[in-house]
Amino acid sequence: MHDDVPLETTRHILDHCLGLHLQRAARVAARRFDEALRPLNLTNGQFELLVLIRRTPAGRIAAVAERLGRDRTTITAILKPLTQRGLVAVTVNPDDSRGRTLTLTPTGKDLLAAAIPIWGRFHSRTEHLFANNEAHLLRRSLTTLSQI
Repeated sequence: MHDDVPLETTRHILDHCLGLHLQRAARVAARRFDEALRPLNLTNGQFELLVLIRRTPAGRIAAVAERLGRDRTTITAILKPLTQRGLVAVTVNPDDSRGRTLTLTPTGKDLLAAAIPIWGRFHSRTEHLFANNEAHLLRRSLTTLSQI
């Protein structure tokens, strides 16, 4: 096997690849949010799902997956412990018996209400890492990239 790829090329890719930098930043940020939400026995992914379900009551799993940029299998895996804890109710979609809808239970609403201040404090500290309007620009840029 030949070593045809120059080291300069791999160095350039590692320094400039948007995909690599985005994935690394996303993993690190998700781990940090996981740590912040750990006292409530929630992960960042579970928190995002609770927020989205609260915003869109009776959301369909496929629509939730699309909104979060995840596949249905991942949503189902994130959802399982939430349903086991009695935080989310999964019911048959009245418009399509093959589909399922998601709603927060009263316990889920209480946990979300407890999680939001924790998220808010951590989110605020994270945004303060950026100068001036950079956090807004980053959100706008990430939104643009997510629409590719």
